[in-house]
Amino acid sequence: MAEPGDSLAELAQADVLGLDDSGGIRMAYPFSSIPTPHIVAIAAGPRVYAMCAIDALGIPPMLGADAVISSADPVSGTPVTVVFRDGRASWSPDSAVVFVGRRNGNGTAELVSCGCLNFFSSTASAALWAGRSPEVTGSVLDQAPAEALGAEIFGSLLSGGI
Repeated sequence: MAEPGDSLAELAQADVLGLDDSGGIRMAYPFSSIPTPHIVAIAAGPRVYAMCAIDALGIPPMLGADAVISSADPVSGTPVTVVFRDGRASWSPDSAVVFVGRRNGNGTAELVSCGCLNFFSSTASAALWAGRSPEVTGSVLDQAPAEALGAEIFGSLLSGGI
């Protein structure tokens, strides 16, 4: 029988979760136990941190729940909010987008991608950020494709909702 610590180490090696220095769970995609810029307030549930913008967009479909995502444009500081109600999302500001990128090199998704998947108040702001980040490759996703990507990655993880 496997020891719990061994099982956690295997899951960390498979990049399913991340451990802290004492071997405790620090994150399990799409959730983070430490603060991130992406807060998801689940209706009739807790406020949680998501690892990145796409993870945040995947939480409501994964849970089958209404939720409010709060983040901020890393360039301008403009708040970006996505409200999921009855399976539909509404974004504020209307011009908000998601940059989906990755840093050059190898490593876990947390190290290579999570800091490169952010909400922006506009395509221009995302392009400015990308121009200032030469180590990052990626592209801007409009709202519907960003929502679809989050749902594709996380939507079926809990088949019955919460």
